[in-house]
Amino acid sequence: MTSTTFSVWKTLAVAATASLALAGCTNSGDDSASDQPAGDDKQVVKESEAEGPGCTLDKYGATKLDLKNAVVGFSQSEPDTAAFRAAETASIKSAAKEAGVKKLIVTNANAELPKQIADIQDMLNQGVQMLIVAPVNSDGLDPALAAAKQKGVPVLTIDRKVTNQSCSDYVAFLGSDFYDQGVRAADAMNEATGGEGKVAVLLGSSGNNVTDERNAGFKDQVEKEYPDLEIVVEQTANFARDEGQTVTEQLLQSNPDITAIYAHNDEMALGAVTAVSAAGKDPGEDIKIVSIDGTRNAVQAIVDGDINAVIESNPRFGPLAFETMTKFYAGEEIPEDVIIEDDEYTSENAEQDLSKAF
Repeated sequence: MTSTTFSVWKTLAVAATASLALAGCTNSGDDSASDQPAGDDKQVVKESEAEGPGCTLDKYGATKLDLKNAVVGFSQSEPDTAAFRAAETASIKSAAKEAGVKKLIVTNANAELPKQIADIQDMLNQGVQMLIVAPVNSDGLDPALAAAKQKGVPVLTIDRKVTNQSCSDYVAFLGSDFYDQGVRAADAMNEATGGEGKVAVLLGSSGNNVTDERNAGFKDQVEKEYPDLEIVVEQTANFARDEGQTVTEQLLQSNPDITAIYAHNDEMALGAVTAVSAAGKDPGEDIKIVSIDGTRNAVQAIVDGDINAVIESNPRFGPLAFETMTKFYAGEEIPEDVIIEDDEYTSENAEQDLSKAF
C-alpha cells in the first residue's frame, strides 16, 4: 500500500465521519451506561509510508455484498460499563443504522475469550454475513475466525490486533498506534514531573497488543530520553477501575516513595486517583498521573487537577468500519493496518476540549 493510497484513505475517513453520525456513551463509574452523545472527536486515518499489498475482495475470496441488505455482527470484548467500550458499541450501532444495514447483532464477551468464540459462532449460525470484532485477546480467536472463513464471512478487527493472518483470517485491523501512545505518555510524564520521579505502571490485561505496546513505548522512551524517571514497579490491573484502585493501594504501601503513576487506561487511572487520595496524598500534585483513553471522567479529572495528562485513544470506530467494508465490497484494496490519529488532553486544553471526550 503506497503513501498516496493512504492519503486517499485519510480523505475518505474524514468524509465518512462527516456523513455518518457519531455516537457513544459517558460512564460515571457505576454499573450502567446509557446511549448518550460522546463528543464530536472524529477518527482520522494517519498518513503512512507503509508499503506492501493490501486486501481485496478477490484475494480474500469473499462474495460481494450490499450492506443495506446485510446481516452484520459485532462482537464486543468487554462490558459496556467501561466508557471506552460503551462509546465503541454505541458508535457501531449508530453507524450501522446510518449505513442502513438490514440487521445488526451485538454480543458482549465480558472479557472472556471462550465466550467471545461462542458468541461469534452463534452469530454465524444466525446468518451474519459480515463481522466486526473487538478481540478480547490478540491470540486465541482461531476457532471463531476459522468458522467465519469456512462460511465465507469477512471479519474486520478493531481496537486490538490479532496475531492471525491478514487477508486470510481477517480483512484488516482498525486502531491506534499503541506504541506511539506509550511514547507520548512518557513525554507527558516527563512534562508533569519535571523530568524526575519514581514511576509505578498499572498494566492493562495480558495477552493483547494494546498492553504490550503501550508498555514498550513508554519504557523505551523513558530509557532513551528521561534517565531521571525511574520505573520502580509494574503490576497488572486489567484495565479495570476497581483493580486500579486496589493495586495502587498495595503499591503505595509497598513503595511509599512512588511519585508518579502511568496507567494504560483511564479506568485504572481513576481508580488510582481514589487510592492516592485515600492514602492522604494529593493526586496530580504529590503523585503525578498520566493515562491513555480520553474518557469524559478522566478529562474532567485533568480540569480538577487530579490527573495530569491523557493520551487519547479514540473509540468511535463505527463510521470508519462501515466505510472500510463498503470499499472492500466495492473491490478496493484495504491496508492490513488502518491506523488512526489520536489527540492529547493536558491542563492547557482539557476544559475547552471536554466536549470531545467520551
